[in-house]
Amino acid sequence: MTTSRRTFVIQSLTGAGALACAALPHTAFAQAALTDADPQAVGLGYKADGTKTDTKKYPKYAAGQNCGSCALFQGKATDAAGGCPLFAGKQVAAKGWCSAYAKKA
Repeated sequence: MTTSRRTFVIQSLTGAGALACAALPHTAFAQAALTDADPQAVGLGYKADGTKTDTKKYPKYAAGQNCGSCALFQGKATDAAGGCPLFAGKQVAAKGWCSAYAKKA
């Protein structure tokens, strides 16, 4: 099978682009941390430190609940922060809490 010059150039550029992306540090793709002041965070009662949750306003909160033990948390158990589908594009603190907390099975 013969390869045309056009196919070779396209494959070479694609390969070079893939190598360039692989060489970037993972921090280049890091998401911003969610803050307590973010409008969506305020709406869901999110606190980066779950122990500071207003228990009068959010009586569902119980000691020991945090984002790291929530079914929605997309990080590893040992991660300080991770993704959450409720806050797309932002990372929640593993020690955080919001009113959508659902215990992992």
